[in-house]
Amino acid sequence: MAAANISILTIGVTAVAALTLGRAVTAGGAVATAAATSVGIANSDGAIGQRVPVTALGTAIAEAHAAIAVGAALEVAALGRLVTRSAGVTVGRALTAAAAQGDQIEVLLIPN
Repeated sequence: MAAANISILTIGVTAVAALTLGRAVTAGGAVATAAATSVGIANSDGAIGQRVPVTALGTAIAEAHAAIAVGAALEVAALGRLVTRSAGVTVGRALTAAAAQGDQIEVLLIPN
């Protein structure tokens, strides 16, 4: 299955740090921290002060932090990448697999 982005709700956040396409962000415009909550996945890169579109509901293309199996519950890892949930807040479920860090996967976002 090819990865797709089906956004039901896209919001805009003003970046307070450099944001990267496909990584988790907070409602305040920062990179989401490991095991914490996020408002969604950035749809583009953004420099400090720029408005960045973020998929908050639906599916999004996200960057994996490590290998991930289809169906795995996901949490935020370092640098806003996603990883298989261990003890953090569940932010989504993997709809496609990742073989290694940097792979792009389709994620069904879960409000958190």
